This record gives sequence, C-alpha cells and structure tokens, in this order.
Amino acid sequence: MSRADIADRAAFDLIRYAQLWEDADVLTAAIGAGADRTFVSICAAGDNALALLTLDPARVIAVDLSEAQLDCLRLRIGAMRTLEHAEFLELMGARTSERRGALLDRAISDLPETTRARWQALRPEVIRHGAGGVGKFEAYFRLFRTRILPLVHSRRTIDDVFISREPADRAAFFDQRFNSWRWRLMVRLFFSRFVMGRMGRDKAFFDHVEGSPAEHVMGRLRHAGVDCDPAENPYLHWIMKGTHGDALPMPWRAEPYEIIRNRLDRLELRHGALEAFGTDGERADGFNLSDIFEYMSPEVAAEVYRGILDTARPGARLVYWNMMAPRRVPEALRDRVRRLQDLEDSLKAVDKAFFYADFVVEEVL
Repeated sequence: MSRADIADRAAFDLIRYAQLWEDADVLTAAIGAGADRTFVSICAAGDNALALLTLDPARVIAVDLSEAQLDCLRLRIGAMRTLEHAEFLELMGARTSERRGALLDRAISDLPETTRARWQALRPEVIRHGAGGVGKFEAYFRLFRTRILPLVHSRRTIDDVFISREPADRAAFFDQRFNSWRWRLMVRLFFSRFVMGRMGRDKAFFDHVEGSPAEHVMGRLRHAGVDCDPAENPYLHWIMKGTHGDALPMPWRAEPYEIIRNRLDRLELRHGALEAFGTDGERADGFNLSDIFEYMSPEVAAEVYRGILDTARPGARLVYWNMMAPRRVPEALRDRVRRLQDLEDSLKAVDKAFFYADFVVEEVL
C-alpha cells in the first residue's frame, strides 16, 4: 500500500483482509500481456499479485505497508509449494475441512520465523474459519452472515440467491423476494459509515469518501444480483454463506493454481511504501493499485500518481478501483496517460467485486 498520509491515520499491525475482495479476472484482462515484463502490485492479501503470475511476467513486486498483509501472501506461497489444489482450498476456507491445523503446519513449515509465529497464533481461527477468513473485514462479514442476515432472510432464500437464472428472472427474484423493507433497513444500519469504520474497514479509509456507504452498498447489490449472475460470484457467496461454493476467485481455481505455483520464484515481497519503488532506477510495465487513491486527499493522490508515472515505462497500465471517492488521473497529468474507456466499460460490466463503483485503466504515453 502507498504510505502517503494514510500511515498516520490507520492501523497496519493486523490482518485487515485475509483474502482479496477485488476481481483478478478483470485485473489481468486490464493490465495486459506480461511476458518479460515487471508488474508492481499492492499486496493486500496477495491474491492479485499471484494472479499476475498467470500473465508470464519476469517479475511481480508485491508492496505493502503492513507486514501482516505480506504474511498473508507468504502463507499462500508456502501453501502452494506444499499443498495440492484441493488441500489449498480447504486451508483457505473456500471448502469445509476437518484438517486445517495439519494443512497449516505444512504450509508454514519453511516460512520465516516471524511469519510462522503469526500464523501459529491464529491457528484456532484458521481451523474454524480458514486462513482466508481470519481478517477484520472477513470477521465483519461473518457477523453479518451469522447474526444479522438470519433476521432478514431464511436459509432457503439465501440458497435461492445462487441459483443461476436469466436476467429477467434475477430481477424478479431480487424485487419480489430479496429486496424487502427489512433488508433495506438492515443495509442502512449495518453498512453505515459508523459501523463499517468501527468493525470492517479502518475509519480513516472513509476520510475522503463522498455520500452514504449504505446507499452505495444498496445500489451495488442490485448490480451483483441482477446485472451479474450471483451463481458465478465467489465474493457474494462468501459474504452470505461463508465459503466460495462452485465459484472461486481466479488465482484459487485449479488451472491458474498450477501455473502460479510454477512461477512463485518470480515474486518479490517488499515491506514499505509504494512510493519507494523506482528510487534506484527500477521501472515497471504495469501497476495494480487496488483502491489506494480513495484513501488520500486529491492533493496527496496527485503527488503519488506523479511518482508512479515517473517509474512507469511507456505503455505501462495503471489499474485501480474506486468505491466511493472518485479518483482518476489528476488534471495536471492528463497529457501523460490515455484512458482505455472501452476496456474499462467492458470489464466493469463483468466485475464480480460488485461493491466498487468504478474501475480505471489508464495507459502511460
């Protein structure tokens, strides 16, 4: 993650995201072919950095202010080196399991001592929820799923969300069975700025947000439930049922898993600020920037954006999301990039990480 001014306003000593809540399918389609290229990725839980390996780059550099988040990627590296695909899914929580403790022991056996210590301390939670369920954000959704959602919808209704339907039938289901007054009231309360800042994301992440998070979530849920097929959405499935069901995030699927595990030596993990990249003359061909700009004021975002451009090779793509704070190339830097609007629009329409309002792809001139 970029340091900017967020390091002074948010805590980075805990696992905030134990899995990545961004769609690696749209990221890899947006950032372009990777042969012999260098990609820089905000680490978060590490899934998107792994996904970039499927593009056959020379290097993927995963950067984060949080050692806890880097340890999420280190765990994945250890797991992919020692576990078969089905075992990995059990360890991460995508599938139910009675042997997560033993799988965790194998995954961390050759990892650095501090990483092993972190995951050993989390062992009871890993056994209960999977390694992909131990973050603050996942705990927030778990509370929603186990305590709040049953007050609004029956188990049968939740199961029926994930029956594949034609768009017209999805709209009828959403309007007639799902979007009840109880549901709307619950969303306004549970996804309010106060509750999300206290229990989900760090409250500092909302400093530059415009509007109501609850109203934003309400609108995006209709996109997830009607415009897209919920049966194909692993993120919605985890939120409502606690596993991924038949859908999986891209780097957790069987075919990418084998590709990724054979390219793990191309990963480089760096603890620190994104702005430190390039200070020794390094250059990159693509940047996965997650949603870092919406944590910053427009002035700080412009400063960070300029630094990224100074380390980017011509043709490099900057790929990032906005949830509620609109961020794009600053006005003063518009002559240095071009917006790939057709690509953006096509990918936004299929983005399974439904809570983001905007998906941005900009190419360095």
